[in-house]
Amino acid sequence: MRLTTFSDYALRVLIYLGSAPQRLATIEQIAAAYGVSGNHLMKVVHHLAQRGYVETVRGKGGGMRLARAPQAIRIGEVVRTTEDSLALVECFEQDGDCRIARACVLKRALAEALAAFFAVLDGYTLADLLAPEAPLRRMLALRSPAR
Repeated sequence: MRLTTFSDYALRVLIYLGSAPQRLATIEQIAAAYGVSGNHLMKVVHHLAQRGYVETVRGKGGGMRLARAPQAIRIGEVVRTTEDSLALVECFEQDGDCRIARACVLKRALAEALAAFFAVLDGYTLADLLAPEAPLRRMLALRSPAR
């Protein structure tokens, strides 16, 4: 299984915002930090805002920030909302066409594997991904908050 670029970027946006919770960030800043397309990030941010993960502020000096505390954002939940399909194989799909589906044990094994995958992701929050904070700030070129 491979996550889509959309899911990858959604997690990156959340990590970036969680790394600098005291300030608003722009799509351009996030795109520059990761070296990715700002146009694609716009779609991702829109999705995250619709789902209540990100709050956007319009106007001059606007940007975005986390809408929830990092401890309240479960990684498994984010991935479930950003993936179009979690069907590992055709028989997982509602309209799947598999001749051996009724007798196949593989489907059950793959379903268990997918459940285990999400059980692990559900055990992590955004706060877990942000520790340790300092190296991540340096990699994303974020300054430490003023004291």
